[in-house]
Amino acid sequence: MKKCMNNSDDFVDESLKGIYKAYPSFYEAGCDDIRAFVHPGKAKGKVSIVTGGGYGHIPVFLGYVGEGLCDGAAVGNVFTSPSSEAILDTTRAVENENGVLYLFGNYFGDGMNFEMAAEMAALEGIRTETVKVSDDVASAPRKEYFQRRGIAGICLVYKVAGACAESGASLEEVTRIARKAVDNTASYGVAFSSCTLPGAERPIFEINDQDMEIGMGIHGEPGIKRVRMMNSRDLARELCPAVLKDLSIAEGERVAVLVNGLGMTSREELFIFYKDVAEYLEEKGIAVGKTMVGEFATSLEMAGLSLSIMRLDEEMETYLKAQEYTPFIRY
Repeated sequence: MKKCMNNSDDFVDESLKGIYKAYPSFYEAGCDDIRAFVHPGKAKGKVSIVTGGGYGHIPVFLGYVGEGLCDGAAVGNVFTSPSSEAILDTTRAVENENGVLYLFGNYFGDGMNFEMAAEMAALEGIRTETVKVSDDVASAPRKEYFQRRGIAGICLVYKVAGACAESGASLEEVTRIARKAVDNTASYGVAFSSCTLPGAERPIFEINDQDMEIGMGIHGEPGIKRVRMMNSRDLARELCPAVLKDLSIAEGERVAVLVNGLGMTSREELFIFYKDVAEYLEEKGIAVGKTMVGEFATSLEMAGLSLSIMRLDEEMETYLKAQEYTPFIRY
């Protein structure tokens, strides 16, 4: 696979250096650790939010470091958890005596390293709470949703938790709203083709031109079924009912809808898919209070998309529509 890079071993750090040079007034390396990606300036009277995960998913995770969102992100190697040291350096760089929320996707390595960082932060007198996003309906049933993988639904949780923190809420309150957002968010994705890791000779998995994988994870984890390629309308009617049923969303409710491209799917295609999703929701009498269409959580150059739906109430919708800014995405 052709990639614009120098040495595959330097892929992450050279990419990070490029981001620091592109946005020198907005981002910096916390505690002189290039893998501790932070928005400079500790806002007084505000809970700090730290996220993190493997590289290769931009704008997740570091793209959500900004105003009204997260304050820092610990960066790992491609598709690999960040180290506990990078997480702790990020924590030190952003904490301001109001506590720190660790908000990240539910993967074993991430959970282990964030837990270690929390223990080390506690020894330094830094209070932390942890919320793991587990929105992928393909990875576990609803009754075990806390065991699910975290995928693009994390972008909706970032927004709600970030707006709550920006309002001056306590660590306990920001943690509560983040958990509420996780409880009310579900996602379902499909892959049309694989991606190739920097320096690798072959894609992570093989799929022919006539097929697609439903439920594929963002690291190439197997889906729940491989089927013939569907058109957009049929795909919307495959994914929508599963997500709505998972959340028990009924006629008359309001939702936020996020259509996410995995890296190679054009925005033109994503808007076709959103049209078909919106028409399905209209048929079911479900109102859309917030729409997001674009690339929010990618997987290098993987082709495919995911659908995330969040149940809204007045509290959630208010936070979801609050102001934010990051150079990477717009809500």
